[in-house]
Amino acid sequence: MDETKFLAEKFEAKRAHLRAVAYRMLGSTAEVDDAVQETWLRLSRSDTSAVENLGGWLTTVVARVCLDMLRARKSRREEPMGPHVPEPVADDTHGRDAEMADSVGAALLVVLETLAPAERLAFVLHDMFAVPFEEIAPIVGRTPAAARQLASRARRRVQGAPPPDADLGRQRKIVDAFIAASRNGDFEGLLAVLDPDVRFRADEAAQRLGSLAEMRGAPAVAAAFKGRAQAARTALVDGAPAIAVILGGQLRIVVRLTIAGDRIAAVEAVADADRIAEFDVEML
Repeated sequence: MDETKFLAEKFEAKRAHLRAVAYRMLGSTAEVDDAVQETWLRLSRSDTSAVENLGGWLTTVVARVCLDMLRARKSRREEPMGPHVPEPVADDTHGRDAEMADSVGAALLVVLETLAPAERLAFVLHDMFAVPFEEIAPIVGRTPAAARQLASRARRRVQGAPPPDADLGRQRKIVDAFIAASRNGDFEGLLAVLDPDVRFRADEAAQRLGSLAEMRGAPAVAAAFKGRAQAARTALVDGAPAIAVILGGQLRIVVRLTIAGDRIAAVEAVADADRIAEFDVEML
């Protein structure tokens, strides 16, 4: 059998696993495919003839790719969107991605976002995929004992995190308050419903319209939404309270909000028409 075809078949057999690792590392389905594709490119360029455990090798590679992506996020400047940015949208959660997201849960993803990249990697690989610390250590450039400490710190953060608010009525009030504050240009009102460490992300379609790829922190996100939401309506998106923006009689933007307690902890933005078509949207 052709070597490339053989590797491709082996890779496809591990694709679901690699996507699961990448999703838990990155928390964004929009970035998962990029990470998995980069893993394939590295495999196709490598001599794996001496690799005894290809699955373990691929897990290590995708983890390194994700770690680099997380570190790039940390070093990237995160500022409010400019005046020409469209109102943001939600992430792709249809099909296999919906199943993957459901298996992790919004609460855990919110907590994972607060971890340092090395902590997140150590926790995800060890606690979720049973990768030994001896294999994690070289990925993060630490000793096995130090890698164990990273996972331990992450575990304490995860175990101490409050569950997300499951009360749809309460969540709807928070979304309504967010829309009202945004529409009225009420900066303080926006800060009141945003978690101090709230994270915003936008897909490539939104970025092409002027949005930053991501922002972190309530002041930046509040400034980005101040004075907007003129065409926004509260909606249920895949069963969760969210925001739908109707422009020219069409659903053009959807804003998915992850709510923990009484604050918005994450905002996922997608402006891709094909993705929006996959959402189950019910206007409220």
